[in-house]
Amino acid sequence: MDRPVTTLFMLMSVDGKISTGASDHLDVDKDFPKIAGVKEGLHQYYEIEQTTDLWSLNSGRVQAKIGINTADIPNKTPVSFVVIDNKHLKEHGVRYFCAFSKQFVLVTSNAEHPAFGIEEDNLHIIYQNELSLKDVLAKLRSQYSCERITIQTGGTLNELFLREKLIDYLDIVVAPVLVGGKDTSTLIDGKSLVSESELSRLGVLKLQECVVLENSYLRLRYEVIH
Repeated sequence: MDRPVTTLFMLMSVDGKISTGASDHLDVDKDFPKIAGVKEGLHQYYEIEQTTDLWSLNSGRVQAKIGINTADIPNKTPVSFVVIDNKHLKEHGVRYFCAFSKQFVLVTSNAEHPAFGIEEDNLHIIYQNELSLKDVLAKLRSQYSCERITIQTGGTLNELFLREKLIDYLDIVVAPVLVGGKDTSTLIDGKSLVSESELSRLGVLKLQECVVLENSYLRLRYEVIH
């Protein structure tokens, strides 16, 4: 392929929610540790996360939501990060990722993004007038030697990856909780299909592994076959 092999890695509730509500003040990373019956097994998700690819793709909105714009500057890791962002990452957030990442690639359509005013050896910017995930992945492969990448974005971007047939594998950790709410983000959001002619845009899966974890958690691993 002319792009990296991709794995969508997410934590979700049994009803497919990847947040605890429709407000940006609600988030599984902040809220699940407070919930009895959920918090006890949550560590397994973070332990599995440590074994994912050395390239990680995220969205600026999700990162801002978990507090990157005000977090203490971290130590360097061997992981390279790609963040798709137009307005959510502030200058501090960009510097956070420069400090944290082996290579940090910002993807943006905002010509005035604060990243353009920052000079760091490991900061790279992919500027696009309109987001093309296919082009982003191709550049990551050809320009930065990215062979495999883990996708951890929100439901809207996840839908774009799905519809463009850019997801190769799914690795899902299911928490023992029901969240509910039609406006709460799910694993795949975005536009719904409206006709039978669009059924080819579904993602058909082949189960590779189902692991029963501790404290009623599950790990589901799938290959996307078409």
